[in-house]
Amino acid sequence: MAAPTPSPDATPYPVGLRLDGRRVVVIGGGQVAQRRLPALIASGARVDLVSPATTPAVQAMADAGEISWHPRGYARGDLEGAWYALVATDDPEVNAAVSAEAEELRVFCARSDDAGAATAWTPATGRDGSVTVAVLSGDPRRSAALRNSFVEGLRDGTVSARHHRERTPGVALVGGGPGDPDLITVRGRRLLADADVVVADRLAPRELLAELPPHVEVIDAAKIPYGRAMAQEVINRTLLEHARAGKFVVRLKGGDPYVFGRGMEEVIACAEAGVPVTVVPGISSSISVPAAAGIPVTHRGVTHEFTVISGHVAPDDPRSLVDWAAAARMRGTLVLLMAVERIEAIAATLIAHGRAADTPVAVVQEGTTAAQRRIDATLATVAETVAAEDVRPPAVVVIGEVVSVFAG
Repeated sequence: MAAPTPSPDATPYPVGLRLDGRRVVVIGGGQVAQRRLPALIASGARVDLVSPATTPAVQAMADAGEISWHPRGYARGDLEGAWYALVATDDPEVNAAVSAEAEELRVFCARSDDAGAATAWTPATGRDGSVTVAVLSGDPRRSAALRNSFVEGLRDGTVSARHHRERTPGVALVGGGPGDPDLITVRGRRLLADADVVVADRLAPRELLAELPPHVEVIDAAKIPYGRAMAQEVINRTLLEHARAGKFVVRLKGGDPYVFGRGMEEVIACAEAGVPVTVVPGISSSISVPAAAGIPVTHRGVTHEFTVISGHVAPDDPRSLVDWAAAARMRGTLVLLMAVERIEAIAATLIAHGRAADTPVAVVQEGTTAAQRRIDATLATVAETVAAEDVRPPAVVVIGEVVSVFAG
């Protein structure tokens, strides 16, 4: 009995294929295959690629053992044992021949050149945690636009599935990034949208807190430099109490939880109490704030290293763990965090140990936010410049020749 001819107007039946361990054949190694292969690999499929040539990215997948590449043209019989096929060559005759074999073997086949002649359509897909969004419209651009809207909604919380899935009580340490709310990670934003309780630092992006639903309890950790502060032990106890009460708690920090953020102290407290904890890295202000101000912390031919140093205690303070003499001898970039109040002592120490007094310095206040401003100086003049310009925390200090790489 002859196989039916697919109607281009037929409504597709959406289904999710479980391809783990099953053979999938891809014919053609160009740009279409390059876009489709990562999802097939992620599904666990055993992918056989048949193509005389590939793009460099597809070649890298083959070199890594993620797919099996057969460097030749299509030959009848290539679809034997396949569960699914994707044909993506620029030869209509080859595409038609693969489709015909797929029909005979009852293998569903997607075609990049003629969706109307295919027995399967590849949806525009996106993922948010364990949720996969797949859109079929017959128009790839429209499908992609709709997919993007749904996935973005899930990620930023405007479309929420929180009441339709089981959530495990526990704690998530989320790095909120340097200040701009758009610079939090996708995962961090998703977990924040799921929170019952948010324990937020002063430097966590404030706009993110304004987006939270009314039922979410926001607790200000109030770790303001030289002012009111919540002891770390109290913060730890707060996280544990709410998690033990069956709530999902997000500890929202500025920057990255492990870059001068005491994140590991909170992880240890949760682990010792048997409370599940997840750590979501964030974009550290040590690299992002200089970048936002036009300063690369490394640059070819200028520096081969950058060092991030906490300036919360002065160089002559017995509590200081920094080898300032070694830092002064380094030729690379020094990035100082929490150093505004002690910049005079730090600059003097660096000069005393050999760093040139005319070394360029930039101080970036409120980096990545609407209030960002950059003040330039030298190591010899930075203290008086900071005082004259009334620079206040949070600010990032960058010391080194990279400050002058781009003066535009």
